[in-house]
Amino acid sequence: MSEYIEQNQTGVSVGIVEKQFFTFAMPPDKLKLESKTSIGPVTIAYETCGTLNPGKSNVILVLHALSGDSHMAGYYDPKDTKPGWWDIMVGPGKGIDTDKYFVICSNIIGSCAGSTGPSSINPETNKEYGTLFPHITIGDMVEAQKALIDHLKINSILSLIGGSIGGMQVLEWCVRYPDMVKSAIPLATTTRHSALAIAFNEVARQAIMADPNWNEGHYYSGKKPGMGLAIARMIGHITYLSDESMRLKFGRKLQNSSALSFEFGAEFQVESYLQHQGNKFIERFDANSFLYITKAADYFDLAEQYGSGSLVNAFSKCKSKFLVISYTSDWLYPTYQSKEMVKAMKKNDLDVSFCEIDAQWGHDAFLLPSDRLDNLITGFLRSVSFDT
Repeated sequence: MSEYIEQNQTGVSVGIVEKQFFTFAMPPDKLKLESKTSIGPVTIAYETCGTLNPGKSNVILVLHALSGDSHMAGYYDPKDTKPGWWDIMVGPGKGIDTDKYFVICSNIIGSCAGSTGPSSINPETNKEYGTLFPHITIGDMVEAQKALIDHLKINSILSLIGGSIGGMQVLEWCVRYPDMVKSAIPLATTTRHSALAIAFNEVARQAIMADPNWNEGHYYSGKKPGMGLAIARMIGHITYLSDESMRLKFGRKLQNSSALSFEFGAEFQVESYLQHQGNKFIERFDANSFLYITKAADYFDLAEQYGSGSLVNAFSKCKSKFLVISYTSDWLYPTYQSKEMVKAMKKNDLDVSFCEIDAQWGHDAFLLPSDRLDNLITGFLRSVSFDT
């Protein structure tokens, strides 16, 4: 991978950005879903950074993970203390350089940050969808994104970049619309969930549905299933970390004293940390969205969907140039899964490079500052030419 390693400057923030909205699939022309149902109208929240060139050839589509949203970089207000979720990567002089590229990020359908999801109003009942919201897939998310790209009159995507569930969307785009995608960077992702990943998601979903306030998903006019969602987030958060990162950060340190209390409170620092993460998650995320998105991730199976069980067949129509990246400490989507997709890509004579980054922070490492990742992405994007 030395061909892509170049020194990259730190860069600065993109500054103030605006959340925008696009509504489509107005009845009777609803969005057809893979579950054989349909939904409409559908609203997509999205954000753009940088300038679209005259040829519309400098487009990069960033795809977010489970709890992400369209706010990838910059600030909505000068008083904001926290920037977008990938501000370390997107901006002038950064890995995804907004002085060169027009960068788009949209909130996936089924989520709760502006795009249509379970907490949206169902036009047929004038109440929140709740569990009347239809089941969605990664493919359905991509179809909604494609509608947005069509709305922006963009015919070609220079590069797709996403990690985790965002990486699944990257792969789905490449096999579904091979003629539109010039290059792709799937990060810390997989072509299908392992039994272990499905198991963790199911335990998290059961925690939500066991909350007495869940009310079969129709809780919007009353108390929300906060405890269930907090536990679900705690379970998920454990899978995003690694044994080494937790050992270095927490070890067996006690929260408030040097002696055991022999009570059931949060005595260890790691317990307090997980409870904090769970409680913080309640404030910004919808429990039903968590159910729907994790189920969509569990359903994702690229080989089964496009290759009759063969991953080689699934990638047979792809035309993209790929940079596949995994992390040594990611046990949710371990490196062997990335190597499987790389092997299938190479059997189709695709231009693919692979790098396993040595990182101790687990699955979430792609969201943390990393000169290695910055330089890899910068170099790869420079290798993909576009018309000015």
